[in-house]
Amino acid sequence: MTEYGRGPGSEPWHPEDPLYGDGGWRGQQAHAGQQSYGGQPQQYPQQPQQQYDDWNQQQSGYDQQQYPYYDEQGQQQHPQHQQHFGQQYVGHDQQHGQQYAAQGQQQYHQGGWDASGSHGHVPYAADPGDPYGQQPAAYGGEQPDFYGTEDAYPPPQPPGRRRPAAEPEPEPEPGADEEEHAFFAGGGGDEDAEDEAESRAGRGERRGKKPVKSKKRRTGCACMVVVLVFGGGLGGVGYFGYKFYQNRFGTAPDYAGEGTSESVTVEIPKGAGGWEIGRRLKAAGVVKSADAFVHAQGQNPKGDQIQAGAYLMKKEMSAASAVLLMLDPRSQSNVLVKPGERNAEVYKAIDKQLGVTSGTTRKAAKGQTKALGLPSWAQSSTGVQDPLEGFLFPGTYPAAKGMKPDAVLKQMIGQAKERYAAFGLTKKAQALGLDNAFQLVTVASLVQAEGKTHDDFRKMAEVVYNRLKPTNTETNQLLQFDSTYNYLKGTSNIHISEREINTNRNPYNTYTHKGLPPGPIGNPGEDALKAALNPTHDGWIYFVATDGTTNTEFAKTYEEFKQLKDKFNATSGN
Repeated sequence: MTEYGRGPGSEPWHPEDPLYGDGGWRGQQAHAGQQSYGGQPQQYPQQPQQQYDDWNQQQSGYDQQQYPYYDEQGQQQHPQHQQHFGQQYVGHDQQHGQQYAAQGQQQYHQGGWDASGSHGHVPYAADPGDPYGQQPAAYGGEQPDFYGTEDAYPPPQPPGRRRPAAEPEPEPEPGADEEEHAFFAGGGGDEDAEDEAESRAGRGERRGKKPVKSKKRRTGCACMVVVLVFGGGLGGVGYFGYKFYQNRFGTAPDYAGEGTSESVTVEIPKGAGGWEIGRRLKAAGVVKSADAFVHAQGQNPKGDQIQAGAYLMKKEMSAASAVLLMLDPRSQSNVLVKPGERNAEVYKAIDKQLGVTSGTTRKAAKGQTKALGLPSWAQSSTGVQDPLEGFLFPGTYPAAKGMKPDAVLKQMIGQAKERYAAFGLTKKAQALGLDNAFQLVTVASLVQAEGKTHDDFRKMAEVVYNRLKPTNTETNQLLQFDSTYNYLKGTSNIHISEREINTNRNPYNTYTHKGLPPGPIGNPGEDALKAALNPTHDGWIYFVATDGTTNTEFAKTYEEFKQLKDKFNATSGN
């Protein structure tokens, strides 16, 4: 027996024994200066001398302490419970067995096992047949002892499966890494990723000795990024500060002079203020900035008198010149629809303003009736002379060269549609005994054509409604308006013979046809429209323009009417 023997019959030592696989006690024996038995060569590959020396440093004091053994379940096992230990060293010579026995006995007592109540063990006797008995470290002397290190638990693996213990990584040498902050040194770059992929032994050396040139290059790039960021920020602050100063205190961009020879038409919508006008002029190339126009408009005492409409302007004008030109009526390019004006006259005005052939707008009106946006209740029967009559609402509309007739007509019809909807003509028509809103517009057109003043309009509306009543025995539901016949003829003659009137059977001749004409006879204004919605209730049924022009007088009976007619004949020379 060589060591830890319990007597004869113990089983020989096994090379895969988990306790002695690393030969910790043999390394201690070699440290004590013993030579290999009989000069025989060792049976296992030698480990590097440096590793053996490191192990000696780590295992100093082995003789003063014995390390316990733990099985695979983590339970502490005493050597006396391992029956095969004694058999492992059968065959060692007696001399070495006694030496090991003395050393082992001392270690057991110093390790405290006897103090725990276990029996002390005598060393194994040497086995002469042990081929390793003549060697100081038959196996494992050159292996590091894991007992007493961090690898003590879980227990060491058999010698054939254990890896060599890794050498401690050397400390990085002082160099460029310690001289630069991690941000400028480019930490976390590609080189660090390559270091991680290398072995543990090579990684420590590579970390401590990165090329200084690469660090300087990355440091320069990082500094450049910082400079660009801060420089860009300062530049942005300066730019916005300059813009703020210009907007608040600087002079608005403006052209000089009265503009070039190139003309352009600018449309100004109703209700547009100075800023909106300036924006439209700038978009058309007339002024350089809306701010300049607003400033010039404020400087001109009449600047707030600029009206909606189309203006013929010049490009690249100074803001002050633009304001002056827009205040000049000659610069306006509009079409004015007057209250009571017939469509035939409006068409001519549009043709003239657009510079197109006469009749162009009339053709557009007849060919695009539905596309122009008439309200759904508008009628276009064959009896109606012009479907758009009564829907070209009075007002001023932009009409300049380059525009199309249908674009101008859409503006007029859109205005009429909006105003009629605001008055609620459909409901009001039924309350007034009419069939629909179209008839109400027709009534308003009659009021506008026959009345002369605001006071006349309400009385004239009552005359219309009283004559339309089925109970009317004075005129038998005949309106007998000259205006309807003149509309049919396209004239404005107040002197019409009875023979001419009584022989014409056209529906627009209200002398021969009862009730209202097929449609409006002109475009009523807002005043006439309000009168048609709110007539008087005084019993008026007759009227006569006694002076033939502006003075209209009303009567409730036929006798009163005859007196008014005589007055008219005396004035007109009939």
